[in-house]
Amino acid sequence: MFTTFRKYQLTCVFSSCLMLGSPALAVPTSQPAATAKEVRDSVEHDYANELPRIPPTLPDQALATFEVEPGFRMELVAAEPLVADPVAFDFDENGRLFVVEMRGYSEDGDKNMGQIRLLEDTDNNGQLDKSTVYADHLSWPTAVLYYDGGVFVGAAPDIYYLKDTNGDGQADLRRVVFTGFGRSNVQGLLNSFRWGLDNRIHVAVSTSGAALKPASDPDAKPLVLHGRDFAFNPRTLAFTPTSGGGQHGMSFNRWGDKFVCSNSNHIQQILIEDRYLARNPYVRLPAVRRGIAADGPAADVFRISPVEPWRIVRTRLRAKKIVPGGLEGGGKPAGYFTGATGITIYTGDVWPKAFHGNAFVGDVGGNLVHRKTLEQAEGPLYIARRATPGREFVASRDIWFRPVQFGNGPDGNFYIADMYREVIEHPESLPPVIKKHLDLTSGRGRGRIYRVLHDDARRTQPAPTQLAKATSAELVALLDHPNGWHRRTASRLLYERQDQLAIPLLVALSHAASHPEGRIQALYALAGMNALRGDVVVASLADPHPRVREHAIRLSEGLLTSSPRVVDALLEMTGDADDRVRIQLAWTLGATDDPRRLKAIEALVRRDPSGPYFLAAVYGSLSRDAEKAFHDFYQDDAFRGSRLGRRFLAELARQIGIRGNAAELAVVAKDLTSTDKDNQKLAVQLLLQMLQEAGSRAAKLRKQLATASVGKTEKMLASLLQQAADTAVNDGAAPAARAQAVQSLTMESYEQAEPILAELLEPQQPQAVQLAAIEALSKFNASGVPELLLSAWKGFSPAVRREASVATLSRGAWAKALVEAIRAGRLQANEIDAATSQRLTTHKDADIRDLAQQLLVVRTNGQRAKVVAAYLGALDLLGHPDRGREIFRKHCSVCHRRDNFGHEIGPDLATVINRGPEAMLISILDPNREVNPKYLQYIAVTVDGRSVTGVITSDTAAGITLSREEGKSETIPRADIDELQSTGVTLMPEGFEKELDQQAMADLIAYLRSGK
Repeated sequence: MFTTFRKYQLTCVFSSCLMLGSPALAVPTSQPAATAKEVRDSVEHDYANELPRIPPTLPDQALATFEVEPGFRMELVAAEPLVADPVAFDFDENGRLFVVEMRGYSEDGDKNMGQIRLLEDTDNNGQLDKSTVYADHLSWPTAVLYYDGGVFVGAAPDIYYLKDTNGDGQADLRRVVFTGFGRSNVQGLLNSFRWGLDNRIHVAVSTSGAALKPASDPDAKPLVLHGRDFAFNPRTLAFTPTSGGGQHGMSFNRWGDKFVCSNSNHIQQILIEDRYLARNPYVRLPAVRRGIAADGPAADVFRISPVEPWRIVRTRLRAKKIVPGGLEGGGKPAGYFTGATGITIYTGDVWPKAFHGNAFVGDVGGNLVHRKTLEQAEGPLYIARRATPGREFVASRDIWFRPVQFGNGPDGNFYIADMYREVIEHPESLPPVIKKHLDLTSGRGRGRIYRVLHDDARRTQPAPTQLAKATSAELVALLDHPNGWHRRTASRLLYERQDQLAIPLLVALSHAASHPEGRIQALYALAGMNALRGDVVVASLADPHPRVREHAIRLSEGLLTSSPRVVDALLEMTGDADDRVRIQLAWTLGATDDPRRLKAIEALVRRDPSGPYFLAAVYGSLSRDAEKAFHDFYQDDAFRGSRLGRRFLAELARQIGIRGNAAELAVVAKDLTSTDKDNQKLAVQLLLQMLQEAGSRAAKLRKQLATASVGKTEKMLASLLQQAADTAVNDGAAPAARAQAVQSLTMESYEQAEPILAELLEPQQPQAVQLAAIEALSKFNASGVPELLLSAWKGFSPAVRREASVATLSRGAWAKALVEAIRAGRLQANEIDAATSQRLTTHKDADIRDLAQQLLVVRTNGQRAKVVAAYLGALDLLGHPDRGREIFRKHCSVCHRRDNFGHEIGPDLATVINRGPEAMLISILDPNREVNPKYLQYIAVTVDGRSVTGVITSDTAAGITLSREEGKSETIPRADIDELQSTGVTLMPEGFEKELDQQAMADLIAYLRSGK
């Protein structure tokens, strides 16, 4: 037996963390302990004596295993046999608890073992003592929400509505309402059903995505959700996409702000509503989903639980090369998020004020619950900060404790769903010699639900929890209750009842509620009854609390055509002191046709033309009248003369140019060509930017501008282009100035630009100039481009070759020319970098793919395993971090960032620091052994035939953003996407062994594992 147990980091039940494309691995904090008697390890050895089963802690002893935030305590409110494998829950209006039991996790999804359990407190002592199987035979259920006497349940690929119609506690009505949810990853299924302020049920779709259809219309065109969530009306089942994209966990705070989490990005905020994003597809949007943790996405956590014996044995066997897999730990301490799950905002009323609005996130592998405070930053953005240095809100010494989801209860306290499992590990990561001694189903009959209470909890007002018989007047009053559960439940019941007698009470509450949350709830309750009047909204637009004003503006959008008073009031709000109010006003003004809207938007911009989320709202609402706004601002000397003003004009001109509307272009052309000499330089810059940003539309745009200006724009360009050509070839000019000038050459025809660009590809040219020339060439759809690049290829540095590769891969004919050059011997296979080789051998064109596979290294699992095996000797070499730093900066920094150097395209490197050398070696040499969907490479083919490759870093109603090496990204409007498909592999290429020998690999690993 072992002398001691060490701490470890266990892979999350609902998420697997990837580094450089390979799977998350458990991390003990030190080398495996020695056994009392040395054993001869082998795959034939019987390890039964070293793998004792870790017994569960009995429910009546479980509380002793916890360390809880000072001043708080845990109570066990339900445990086996009343409940098993709880992964989600929801209270009905009488405090009954509906619990999702995911008994089929992780290998038995096809056995339909999942259940919905109804738990009740029959003697009102705070303990759930009655348990009924409400529904069974469900495959991998993960979400539940009570509505109108039944429950909506998520069990991919379906969402069900289940209802007990005869009062026996069991659902006899079972109806599929939606279908099409992905099941590709048991750790990425739909989850977290939440009742929103807008009287809709919001659903986190997660990483498995969906091709969503109403079950009633199987022939309907599916709503494809990748990186987005959705919400539906429970009465009509109408649904729309919503911004989202987290993995497991989603929550709203008291103001309706949305937060999600992903495996190693434990708290993220959703910042723009999807419904606004489609308004103007040409806007350069800031991040819709953004990590907000001040201590980083994979922040430190402080676990107190011990390591499991099977993990120690597996580590030893891996270290001796007896079983495959990454060597864990390497002497480094564990302690960072690899499996964030269940993010929930505390909205109760009985804890001290300092805890109100805090975010709670579980780490199932770490057996803990983490707490964050939320501080309002710029605009809608929050900053999340660790609440307690050096410890967690809840941590257990019991390795069976698996806090997967959380909720706010009727009593104002916080509830924890503990799935309670002995082993939570992907079965494929367990070698048979160990797995045969484990029981991956152990705990299937166990589970706990806890309540967290504060020692000095005091309720500020009475809190009824039996609301089924409450009158509508009583429900209206509860909308102003300080406990979020009461507000949410009363809101749902009022929506279900549609009692028109409640309307005058709601109108009164919208003005007189003592809490701003109550006034907001009253407004949405009125909207849910189609009873929100203009005079009510106008009064709320003047509310003293900015969040009430913000929501009143949002709700006013349904009254813009019917209530002139509402529009008048909105137009008077441009000077509001709150930046979130102004952002919402900018979005909402885009929904009205009132001719005064433009002046109001302009007033908002003049007040402060900065802030990415404010500008996104302004540009989004200027999908109409953009040219009028451009004219007004361009004629404003003070605005045009300011740095922010010029930046605003440039972006507005870019959008107008891309849109290509003749009437808009006529206004802009007139302004630019009638500029006085003092502003001639700005006019030329704006004209050039419009054309450069137009991409394949540039030639057409140039003609449109020439026509609109009677040739004046051509005269402006002629002088500029000649000057640009002279600068581009001027060896005495600064490389940056030359590179900028090169971009202007894309305004010429290919025949005019080709001689200059060919000269700039020569090896004597500065790298910045070569790169600019390649980028310029990529914008010409000319058959001569690949020949130019191939002729200069041998003189390119690795960085320049990488950009030349991207250019040749952007069009099918060019990519074919590249592989033909390799077949003809003009290029050698080793002159093609690993990323390009991978893209060619997985190309969608069969001719290109087949030829590339003949000429280049073909990936198979066996070949990759052989490469890894050949490099195992690197793990025995002394690595030098200083040399490794240079290797990282040369080869890895194009997609990863460390020590403030590089680009954050791939996974956060914090997730690899605590892993052993062998795990890192596998990640580097076999990055596609297990692929996180978040880092899959996609190819988008535009309507003009150009291919853009990268990782999808933003997917919205407006378009997608593909990011690739060196932080380069391109946003493609949905109207321009002809085809989008995944390559099935990560952006990180295979074949890295071509670049590094074993000593260099040892150096790189030493650098990655050095420091923090």
